Amino acid sequence: MNRRRLFTGASALVLGGALWLYTPDRDRAALETRYLAARADLRVIDGVRLHVRDTGPREAPVLLLLHGLGASLHTWEPWAQALAPTYRVVRFDFPGHGLSAADEDYSDPRTLRLVAALLDALGVSKVTVVGNSMGGRIAWRFAATYPAHVEKLVLLAPDGFASPGFAYNEPAEVPAVLGVMRWVLPRPMLEANLAPAYADRAHLADTIVTRYHDLMLAPGNRTAMLTRLRQTILTDPVPLLRTITAPTLLVWGEQDRMIPVSNAQDYLDVIPQARLVTLPALGHLPFEEAPARALIPVRAFLRE
Repeated sequence: MNRRRLFTGASALVLGGALWLYTPDRDRAALETRYLAARADLRVIDGVRLHVRDTGPREAPVLLLLHGLGASLHTWEPWAQALAPTYRVVRFDFPGHGLSAADEDYSDPRTLRLVAALLDALGVSKVTVVGNSMGGRIAWRFAATYPAHVEKLVLLAPDGFASPGFAYNEPAEVPAVLGVMRWVLPRPMLEANLAPAYADRAHLADTIVTRYHDLMLAPGNRTAMLTRLRQTILTDPVPLLRTITAPTLLVWGEQDRMIPVSNAQDYLDVIPQARLVTLPALGHLPFEEAPARALIPVRAFLRE
């Protein structure tokens, strides 16, 4: 009898804890009211509804900004505002991120076709591509696949080489426990996972955490992220990287704990026209952590 009571009490405690941690999706209309600048920014590209922002002079050189896993086009806001007076700045949420709809195929080849289709829809034939982390991988693969369309390339701590859990030519290892995030993702949990991307946690503003959390909870986004991870199959990047003809700037925070700055040498060894700038006391997201300082070497590279 006592054991039964103990089991019943423990079960109730676990259930109560689960209900307390349960994190439902946000209402899409409410998210669009908060994070959508204009209804026209929702465009159907190659069958997928994408959230796109296209700012700056139409006749200016075009910059395409590609965000990382779990982020959105808003991650580039400080840079977009600083660059838009001089450049046409195009950014978008990858499918299943931010306010973009989910897709069925999240593979790199599909994503590259989607980027090409977006640029075609915008009437853009030549771009400088700027990418961070996962977006950096898409950026350098786009430069290798569509060399005629890429003028310059800026890679901020790009992804692409094998690492623990991401071997070549096989699906990524996605721990089963990650599946829980489809139902459980309280704000403190997300903040704890986001903080290591900053060298100084004090620079991680509450508004940034709130934005990440809100958009991660957009309907379908958590499932999309898990699906994307399971569909990510890396291949040896060296043959593709060797073919890149665009001048390339690597930008790396010296205190990057997500993709360490030592990885930069892998790219320097094989990209023909690559050089590296490191940023002291910054982490994986320097354009969020210290946007003005991080933009200095990038702006100089763009002016060359």
